[in-house]
Amino acid sequence: MTERDLDATVTLAAESADVRRFWQSLGLPGLIDVHTHFMPHRLLDRIRAYFDAAGPLIGREWPIRYRQDEDERLAILRGYGLLAFTSLAYPHKPGMAESLNAWTADFAARTPECLHSATFFPEPEAAAYVPAAIEDGARVFKAHVQVGAYDPADPLLDPVWGTLAEAGVPVIVHCGSGPVATRFTGPEPMARVLAAHPTLRPVIAHFGLPEYVGFLDLAERYDGVLFDTTMAFTDFFGGADLPDRERKRIAEFEERILFGSDFPNIPYSYTRALEALSRLEFGDGWLRAVCHGNAARIFGV
Repeated sequence: MTERDLDATVTLAAESADVRRFWQSLGLPGLIDVHTHFMPHRLLDRIRAYFDAAGPLIGREWPIRYRQDEDERLAILRGYGLLAFTSLAYPHKPGMAESLNAWTADFAARTPECLHSATFFPEPEAAAYVPAAIEDGARVFKAHVQVGAYDPADPLLDPVWGTLAEAGVPVIVHCGSGPVATRFTGPEPMARVLAAHPTLRPVIAHFGLPEYVGFLDLAERYDGVLFDTTMAFTDFFGGADLPDRERKRIAEFEERILFGSDFPNIPYSYTRALEALSRLEFGDGWLRAVCHGNAARIFGV
């Protein structure tokens, strides 16, 4: 083992100890992270290259912290004491989603802690492969409006949203305009989806930043709207400073908020995401609900 490898090992061990101290101090049995990424290595390599190049949808330097291979990344999450996590893969063009769903189904089958995840794209085949994935055991879906560059209210997705709403399966939707806005990001396109499918359970990724106020407004109108905390309250992604009115609203939505990290594609340590939640000072009960209780209830963990 080289000196660099030894330093990395020591750092990860200290990090694991910090994460465990966090949830143990709250009296929790562990954490549930609803926003983690596992996917075919060739796709992951392309995504990492895009981040490394600070591509147009990134818009800034983004030094990915966790570049280990799949087994090592799993070992890291298990070392943190995660009870459950996701394998959020997502397509950027038609014809990808079915093969990604086959991969994530296999990953879930060989990874007990993984919530069987699936995805879709606006294409005619989605009306068939989404219910097939649910029948196969998918418990959460991922939709990436920003990367996919599609309107979530596209008519091709109407049967998909309808199926997900009827089945009550949550879908984590990157529909906020962070880090870079595109034509179909922001609350308005999702408002049209929810108007057509009011019982849908979208989990607004990254708390919908920077348009979190508009997404909170949607949550007040639709009981199924949830949020994940992925990067949302860190100084890196923005949203660390909240007006008093919005702080109150976020505190009151305690039962609708789920912890997410974006592991492994984050540019800082995993502990930083937990520290950002603690700095909100909403109390231990809020932290227990967000970091474990809400996801445990929704996903039956």
